[in-house]
Amino acid sequence: MGADVGGTKLAVRVETPQGAVRADVEMPAAGWEAAPVDRAARWLLGHLARVVPEGDEIAAVGVGAQGCDTQEHCAHLAAAVEALGVPATVVNDAALLVPAAGLDSGIGVIAGTGSIAVGADAAGTVLFAGGWGWVLGDEGSAPAIVREAAKAALGAYDAGRPDDGLLSALLKHYGDPDPQTLARTVNDEPTTANWGPAAPAVFDAAAAGSALALGVVNEAAAQLTALVTRLRARGARGHTVVAAGGVVVGQPLLADCLRTRLAAAHPDLALHVLEVAPVTGAVALARARSGLL
Repeated sequence: MGADVGGTKLAVRVETPQGAVRADVEMPAAGWEAAPVDRAARWLLGHLARVVPEGDEIAAVGVGAQGCDTQEHCAHLAAAVEALGVPATVVNDAALLVPAAGLDSGIGVIAGTGSIAVGADAAGTVLFAGGWGWVLGDEGSAPAIVREAAKAALGAYDAGRPDDGLLSALLKHYGDPDPQTLARTVNDEPTTANWGPAAPAVFDAAAAGSALALGVVNEAAAQLTALVTRLRARGARGHTVVAAGGVVVGQPLLADCLRTRLAAAHPDLALHVLEVAPVTGAVALARARSGLL
């Protein structure tokens, strides 16, 4: 059984030992918190129990969990799940990407509700970069792109430059009449639910010719590339960056900018935008945990 717990949704897949899919569902991840681990384990198994077909038993579960941002945290959560009777392997959700792509090594990059990069060194130590939240970082995520777009649009307004389409796109999305109201709308509710849904407006503005919006997307790609650079400097192995998450998968412009940035900074790295659900990697972890691989 595999589970991919993201910032907004939980994906669960149940397979038989022979590989037949018994269930493959998504549901809201409302209430998910990776700590404390005992509560997280109960939340997880409670949600998985809704999906297991009647009469089936869980041989093992592989979990990719948003918020499990250290190897120790993942190990503690796995132990908490096992204490409830289910053999488990737990990793950060970005660590699902490499096995989901069918690779043994590489760097996983998520750009969706949040952003983070995960790799491993030659000793198998899991390495993390980014993932500090949408207020401080999460560059390339939907909320962070909106944050940076609002700053760029309001900065251009302060400088007396005419709107190139980005400011009007944000005003239209939020239904605000002027920049002052936009600033209050964004500042007064600094949540993923308020910021994230405006990201498509930024990409639409870029497609319509906004240089400011295109600059925001390019900088997001540069920051995601910087996460990869930090991991490689610490010994992360592999020659493929596997990217997933709603923004990088759903917005080809970000993927294209990321590919260009990676090629310039790391010519030996290839970018693979994941075409299968990351929960595929969670199932692979469960199979390994149960001894089926």
